[in-house]
Amino acid sequence: MHHSLTLRRTAFLALSLLSACAAGVPGSGADPSAPVTPRTSADPTAGNAGDYLVGRFAATQNDLPYAAREFAAALAREPGDPELQQQAFLASLLSGSPAALGFAKSQPDNQAAQLLLADADAKAGRWSEAEARYAALPHDGMSQVLQPMLVAWAQQGEGHTDAALATLKPFLEGQRFRAVYTLHAALIADLGGNSTEAARLYKRAQADYGSLNLQLGRMIASWQARQGDVDDARQTLKSMIDTSPDVAIALPALRQDVAQRQVRNATDGLAEAYLALAAALRSQDSNEFALVLLQLALDVRPDLTAGRLLLADIMDARGHADAALAALAPIHDSDPLAGVIRLRRAALTQRAGDADAALRMLTQIAHDYPDRSEPPSMEGDILRIKRRFADAAVAYDHAIALMGPPMPGSWPLFYDRGVALERSHQWPRAEADFLKALELSPDQPMVLNYLGYSWADQSRNLPRARTMIERAAEERPNDGAILDSLGWVILRQGDVAKAVQFLERATELEPEDAAINGHLGDAYWAAGRKLEAEFQWRRSLNLNPEPEDVPKLQAKLRDSEQALHMPMQPVQKAVQ
Repeated sequence: MHHSLTLRRTAFLALSLLSACAAGVPGSGADPSAPVTPRTSADPTAGNAGDYLVGRFAATQNDLPYAAREFAAALAREPGDPELQQQAFLASLLSGSPAALGFAKSQPDNQAAQLLLADADAKAGRWSEAEARYAALPHDGMSQVLQPMLVAWAQQGEGHTDAALATLKPFLEGQRFRAVYTLHAALIADLGGNSTEAARLYKRAQADYGSLNLQLGRMIASWQARQGDVDDARQTLKSMIDTSPDVAIALPALRQDVAQRQVRNATDGLAEAYLALAAALRSQDSNEFALVLLQLALDVRPDLTAGRLLLADIMDARGHADAALAALAPIHDSDPLAGVIRLRRAALTQRAGDADAALRMLTQIAHDYPDRSEPPSMEGDILRIKRRFADAAVAYDHAIALMGPPMPGSWPLFYDRGVALERSHQWPRAEADFLKALELSPDQPMVLNYLGYSWADQSRNLPRARTMIERAAEERPNDGAILDSLGWVILRQGDVAKAVQFLERATELEPEDAAINGHLGDAYWAAGRKLEAEFQWRRSLNLNPEPEDVPKLQAKLRDSEQALHMPMQPVQKAVQ
């Protein structure tokens, strides 16, 4: 089966942009900042439940400012209630409300609250007080990773570079988060004017990371440019695109801004520490902790663009495109990453339900970046979702013409154009694009599946189609669409019993998919299980099938009704 149409390529790979490493984050047991369980009617404060429950509901709908107001109203009636204090603090923190600082003072055992209080000291220049608060954090959970960096940055804020480097030194030889600690030590040495140590640590951090993400690449390039190695700095930024291709549109602006310090002072360093751990937690799907850390980062440094990108990524993954757009709203068009941000806003606008507005945004971006392939490629994605397949193919034509010589990473563009061409009934061109995508990246399951299924649907190249789909299934053994394709090609080859096995498994994985249920009906029909086939076809009709599949399913049902009286005649006719 073909994969569903989604804005796949435009999902911003935020994790590839951030200064985090793949090492796991130590567990901490209960989350000290997590929401508490709802009250019961037996709770002595149940008379105050209205505001509380409204706040809880608003939080589930991601309306955190409203939730914060409701929790605050409930807390005003029950000022000593510890659960309400915690909920009011958390909702205020996650909504970016200044009230969070006041609520934090009543949360001595809440790590996030104590971090916010310490950060307030740091922002006010009370570095010794901030250092004392950071040092007093418990050695578990998120503070176990953060504490050395936060203490070191507080010491740097006081002007004690040597003490800060000494604080981090024991953590530069470990395995977990060594690259992050080394990078922060380099930044501290750099700010403190210790150029020799900074050069050594930047080099080591780059080796520990293994590849250049956006944050690391900009930091290394800034150091190189400030040392007079402008050509090396520009090459560093270019190399960064290999792991963060989505930022290619911003490369000219990044080069122009290359000598700017990415960490300008100790408070910026605190923000980067929070961001590093938030990115690592996001990669482990620990989004609640990641959101807390991102709000702490943005409270310290509101202009931290990478933090806003990661926040938008989490909100988008939760289905809150409007909240993701709000996270990006403060980023100014003068930001070196403005091109990336504008593309991201267009993608989010489409996901928020206004595809026409997204297309208008892309038209303007294409005008402002006439040599870049990203705007027309995203335009093709949106047109494909709108089922304007022929128009999508034209947009992809423009993108491919702009992208230069095809590279291995170019395969998605040929695949997406192939889909648009196939759906607009331009099969020869579509087939050529799928083959080109496989030439560039031979083991891509999506391409193997789509081309293999298309051949099977045409009863062409069946042995090769089966081999390709089997390769895709090895990569994704629990992908219902791929198992459906495998069952379909096996049915075309005449092995009905085996086809039924794969198609039944596919429906278990994707029970609400109309095409898969329809294919299982075809297999049941070929196996002589006519009543079951009829059931599957009727089920498929009720699952919002593709418009072109509706008359085919209706014809099969008509044939099946006739087959009740002439059971030997319609078998081959029904399976088309």
